[in-house]
Amino acid sequence: MARYIGPVCRLCRREGTKLFLKGTRCYTPKCAIDRRGYAPGQHGQGRKKPTEYGIQLREKQKARRIYGVLERQFRLYFLKAAREKGITGERLLQLLELRLDNVVMRAGFADSRSQGRQLVRHGHFTVNGHRVDIPSYLVKQGDVVAVAEKSHKIVVFEGVADSMRGRRIVPWLTLEPQLLRVNVTALPKREDIDIPVREHLIVEKYSR
Repeated sequence: MARYIGPVCRLCRREGTKLFLKGTRCYTPKCAIDRRGYAPGQHGQGRKKPTEYGIQLREKQKARRIYGVLERQFRLYFLKAAREKGITGERLLQLLELRLDNVVMRAGFADSRSQGRQLVRHGHFTVNGHRVDIPSYLVKQGDVVAVAEKSHKIVVFEGVADSMRGRRIVPWLTLEPQLLRVNVTALPKREDIDIPVREHLIVEKYSR
């Protein structure tokens, strides 16, 4: 499965905002945006007047990089969203939020989506009791995502149950810390999605 394997802090600097691709590191003074808040490369500090297309492109790139999907896959999500009922931009973000690796991160099992993707690929999670190792798997309302029983004792999940107790997460998920599982009780609404993206600009770009 193709994926980006380059330096992720470079992506944040290119977009000029924190994309929170490294989990807790993004909240420390080590964050690349705090240390070098300009675009990477030889001409990164030069000022350029953005074009209408450039602004739309940057919004699309931000969304794509936040969720860790490549161009072809992102376009397929857009086409799927465009075919369904509702506002296309909001439906696009909803589909991205329902990815299994994102749900794992939102629930607190992983510090970042990339870590969630790795844990899913290694077979540490089940959906409705069945092991799923596909990070792009789309969960549905009513699904139960849980740490596989065989994985309860591995180091990465030690202390997770305690940290999950009293934790505030997105309203469309319900935690069961003692069982290391989360219930998808609703579909995410736009106000529940806290990513810095103007999705209507993405729709405009693909509609050109």
